[in-house]
Amino acid sequence: MSDFWQRTLIFLLTLVMSGLFVWALTGRPLAAALALLVILIVMLIWNGWQLSALNRWLDAPTQHAAPEGSGQWQEAFSRLNKMMKLSRSDRERHATALQQMEQAMSVLPEGVMILDGADRIEWSNALAERHFGLDGARDTGQQIAYLVRQPEFAQYLTLRDFSEPLVLRGGRQGAMVLSIQLVPYSGDKNLLISRDITHLERAETMRRDFVANVSHELRTPLTVVAGFVETMQDMPSLENDMTRRALQLMDEQVRRMEHIVNDLLRLSKLEDSLNALHEENVDVPELARTLLREGQSLSGGKHHLRLELENPNGLLGSLEELHSAFGNLVSNAIRYTPTDGEIVLRWFERNGHPVFSVQDNGIGIAPQHLSRLTERFYRIDRSRSRETGGTGLGLAIVKHIANRHQAHLEISSEEGRGSVFEVVFPARRAISLA
Repeated sequence: MSDFWQRTLIFLLTLVMSGLFVWALTGRPLAAALALLVILIVMLIWNGWQLSALNRWLDAPTQHAAPEGSGQWQEAFSRLNKMMKLSRSDRERHATALQQMEQAMSVLPEGVMILDGADRIEWSNALAERHFGLDGARDTGQQIAYLVRQPEFAQYLTLRDFSEPLVLRGGRQGAMVLSIQLVPYSGDKNLLISRDITHLERAETMRRDFVANVSHELRTPLTVVAGFVETMQDMPSLENDMTRRALQLMDEQVRRMEHIVNDLLRLSKLEDSLNALHEENVDVPELARTLLREGQSLSGGKHHLRLELENPNGLLGSLEELHSAFGNLVSNAIRYTPTDGEIVLRWFERNGHPVFSVQDNGIGIAPQHLSRLTERFYRIDRSRSRETGGTGLGLAIVKHIANRHQAHLEISSEEGRGSVFEVVFPARRAISLA
């Protein structure tokens, strides 16, 4: 039995014995009852006094000392006082940890903002406020979409696909270029991380402009050299085999340089943020038939090309860019598939997503190369790439065109068994051609 109940029973027994003693002493039960009543009234007044002292302390525990009390009240006050001290110590420790965390987040090189399940701002560090032009005291509790009104940011929030960062230009941040990403955490909350990439964007723009300008300047001399080489090849006085061979090699290398320059210019144009996507209704089945004919012409009858049209729909996008992307996949398949190999062009739908794929049974690709295939000038076998006329830019062009259509490139391959290249489009880009 607990100490509390022992004391309670002892008190009740003492009360009963006192009443019986008064009854025996006076011989009057009424006198005993009055004595018991007086004792109970005194105890009620005493307990009321202790409760009043407890209430005064609980109203302002930091301003008043804990009541001392007596008996069971003394023990209760002592335990409450210990609990209050422990609670105060925990609060101080948590407040210190929170303050240290806020200080650490305030000196991070990235902006950090905490959003609740409804995308309302709960907290932000000074850098995030500067990035988005916010006032922490005024804007806390506001929905971030009301304060950052750029359409691409609104779409980013709506789609809830936070796997890739979003680049924001203009708006409240002025000339600043931000890379932002939402990271879900703690149930329905999100951490909005912003990073100033203005200097990186400026360096990338300089690189892109340099490549575009150099490529553009190379076109004229290459055209002149190609013209002279072609003229010299047609001269009737060429009888020396070494001269003819030299001119043939010069012509091949000039043509290859022209292809590289053209691909560099195309890639620079695709990377230009000012070059908006020209959208139109694209008849993909008809485009696939065109690609089949072009592939057969490029192959020259050395490969078996087949077309499978399982999706009657088209796409909302750029016909010129899609033709370039799909054409690169077809030409790559022809280039890296041995004679008599089979190449399948396929237009179908998977889980509601339109997909264009090119499958071959060619030489295949080792697993360690798959992640780098879309890098500029990355070649698995440099000598073979040169022999087949590859520029090393084709898949980089495909990736950029896919990104401009909110699509992605999927590659699967096995050495000696062939490869499958798929461009997977979002469902919202599918259109009916009926």
